Amino acid sequence: MLPRLGLAEWVVLAVAGERPVHGFAVAALTAADGELGRVWQIPRPVVYRAIGRLVDAGLITAEAVETRGGPPRTLYAATPAGRGHVEVWLGTPVPHVRDLRSEFLLKLAVLHRHGRDATGLVDAQRRELAPIVAALRTEQDRATGARDGGVDEFDRMLAAWRRTSAEAALVFLDEL
Repeated sequence: MLPRLGLAEWVVLAVAGERPVHGFAVAALTAADGELGRVWQIPRPVVYRAIGRLVDAGLITAEAVETRGGPPRTLYAATPAGRGHVEVWLGTPVPHVRDLRSEFLLKLAVLHRHGRDATGLVDAQRRELAPIVAALRTEQDRATGARDGGVDEFDRMLAAWRRTSAEAALVFLDEL
């Protein structure tokens, strides 16, 4: 079973699973102009809090202290358990359409960093999303059909937004 981690912890754990890394390097990757920051930015203080939580959870460990070129920096590496959890996380589709923009794209970015094929994740995500789209279509049909039954205009707009967003996500997955 996957531990309950926030997205910042998952990203830090995934990066620490690649090779020993210090917090400043992770913060650079997740800054606005960083490789992962293009998808989702993590402020430096949040990176360091995530490191602390991951150490406390036994998912990463301090490996060494780097002393060249500036202040000493502790290098952290994922434990075998941490690497195993990352593998499961990377293959698990996100449960909500709203999380595609952040968590799903980050999973794709991490898989790309590792030079790995994302087809399994994309297929799993499509299977996760298809019934959601069907349910949202039914919800919108109900909201539109209930125009005289007291459903207010905002309910119809919200149903349309949710359905359209989910359908657009399916189109995106199909393009991948």
